[in-house]
Amino acid sequence: MMARAATPVTTARRVLSIVAAVLCGCAVGVGVFGLGYSDMPSYLSSDPLTCTNCHVMQEQYDAWSRGSHANVATCDDCHLPHDNLVHKYMVQAEDGLLHGYKFTTGDYPTNIVIRESSLEVANSSCVYCHEAMTNDLHYSLRPGETITCTHCHSNVGHD
Repeated sequence: MMARAATPVTTARRVLSIVAAVLCGCAVGVGVFGLGYSDMPSYLSSDPLTCTNCHVMQEQYDAWSRGSHANVATCDDCHLPHDNLVHKYMVQAEDGLLHGYKFTTGDYPTNIVIRESSLEVANSSCVYCHEAMTNDLHYSLRPGETITCTHCHSNVGHD
């Protein structure tokens, strides 16, 4: 059997390998820096102080801490669905990406307003905890009629 001669590594291939390694290193470095700078691991907790990582949420945090739910519910309890873990983490990922984008670009309004999809989640959370109180209300609505909890209780949660 004849030994095969090793093919010499060309200069172009060597340069491409170095460029690829540098680009991968930069991507990893930027990613690790971004995770640390954004304090991303804290978003995996349910600590309401996490919401103040983004300076625009301080007013909402302060209002929650003065409100009637401060001792019984965290941000996650009201702003993430209770139906199943997959839906919960899908909503958390969607909100996290949106919040990250808006915070990074500075593209958020002075007066933060809840999105329709987030309002639906919050309303479902109200019903999840207060179902016994709201059962009679559901029966008094006309077929097809819906009403959100915040229609009457707009100052609950974030006074």
